[in-house]
Amino acid sequence: MSLPARLTRAALLSAAALLPIPLAAQSGADVAQAYRRAHEAEIVRDFAELLTYPNRASDTEDITRNALYIRDLLREAGAESELLTIDGVAPLVYGQLNVPGATRTLGIYVHYDGQPVDPRNWTHPPFEPTLYSASMEAGGEPIPMPVPGEAVDPEWRVYARSAGDDKAPISAVVTVLHAFREGGVTPTSNLVFFFDGEEEAGSRNLGRYMEMRADKLDEVDIWLFCDGPAHQSGRPQLTFGVRGAMGMEVTVYGATRNLHSGHYGNWAPDTGSILAHLLATMKDADGNVVVEGWYDTAEPIGEEEQAALESIPDVDPLLREELGLAWTEGQPETIAERLLLPALNIRGLTSGNTGALARNVIPNTAVAALGIRLVKGNDPAHLRQLVVNHIERQGFHVVSEDPDQETRLRYPRIAKVTGGGGYPAARTEMADPFVQQVIGAASRAADRAFGPGSLVLAPGMGGTLPLYLFTDVADKPAIVVPVANHDNNQHAPDENLRIANLWYAIDLYAALLTMPPGVS
Repeated sequence: MSLPARLTRAALLSAAALLPIPLAAQSGADVAQAYRRAHEAEIVRDFAELLTYPNRASDTEDITRNALYIRDLLREAGAESELLTIDGVAPLVYGQLNVPGATRTLGIYVHYDGQPVDPRNWTHPPFEPTLYSASMEAGGEPIPMPVPGEAVDPEWRVYARSAGDDKAPISAVVTVLHAFREGGVTPTSNLVFFFDGEEEAGSRNLGRYMEMRADKLDEVDIWLFCDGPAHQSGRPQLTFGVRGAMGMEVTVYGATRNLHSGHYGNWAPDTGSILAHLLATMKDADGNVVVEGWYDTAEPIGEEEQAALESIPDVDPLLREELGLAWTEGQPETIAERLLLPALNIRGLTSGNTGALARNVIPNTAVAALGIRLVKGNDPAHLRQLVVNHIERQGFHVVSEDPDQETRLRYPRIAKVTGGGGYPAARTEMADPFVQQVIGAASRAADRAFGPGSLVLAPGMGGTLPLYLFTDVADKPAIVVPVANHDNNQHAPDENLRIANLWYAIDLYAALLTMPPGVS
């Protein structure tokens, strides 16, 4: 649906909103579901239109077009909205909807930027949304976008960048606001919208944007982070913590230039072997990190979180089958348990070339990119120092810049360590009264969509979001409210969203926006 068409619809809905239907007569969830069923084709088409906007955070022009479009979507749906700007960086889409008499304020965080794309690796252009009759893996085929009035199969999938991460919540919450205006339903909370345009780039300026609206953000009672996938079992979930993230690079040195492997092999230091030996000292054969002190500062979870952890479905056998794995790290611990520990992974290695570009040389350097995931209690600078200390204990002289000739001749083993920064993990206590309200509302939505007892409560998830700015800096509880299908190819080619998950998002947000005012 075009922007003018939606604006016309918004004007009509504004008039309809003047004749409210009492909430007791029809629940917000009922109203939203009825609205969705009457407008399924339009909702899918509007979602696809949102996905046509390229959204790499570093492209200021493209990301600003996204922000303006989303600002207008919020305005059409009845919220006040504006762009917060800082020169040279992605805008933040701010919005609010004040409800007379409301005693609670919900903060809704979504990010509208996406990971960079290489179109050569995609089946279809990543910003030309393509509808499929099922997932590609299940043999789905491309089909036309539905026309108004056409039935929409919930197993259809939309393929495009940010379909799963993270534009679906924007489409869903806007749909709910339109449904409420048409149905005369009033949210039970004031709403604050904070839509981040550089989450995939590390949310480097989110704290500055928060300062711009510090007075309003101080009124927020709990933040809903609308991001992430459903549980791997396919069941919906709430997540009460995220891991932090940090990147480091380690470079080891041989000769001052690449050397002929025939003339110098068995004599000149082989940087690839040196780096491989160093990296092998960081983890044992079972995949546990053996860097001294690595697990010491990880905070244990509480009793309520432990009970939730024990009730999470065991998906390890399913995942091993799906991913072709005969073995996983840390056995017999499950993936849910392993996500509560800090991780150290090698995310990239470089030393010479492979395949058709391989040459008979001894490379003069070898580089490893390390990806570190932190849990609650870890300080990024502290874990970085633990890695540096470990490298030094292996006999390396650690530097922060390429070594000069004097340093090369003095130290037989040199490692340059760069990177760091990142941000810490965050976790919210499940016993918090506002958290309990959210659990109650989400449970009702999940029961309605998936059956009784279907909601998974996960103490933590493996991914990283800037929750700490809200939980630790602003001192507010924050919960991750995922809606995407677990197999959405997040950050990868052929990213997608299953339509049933978009429908669930609408049900979920309708329930959350009409939670009873008291403790559930």
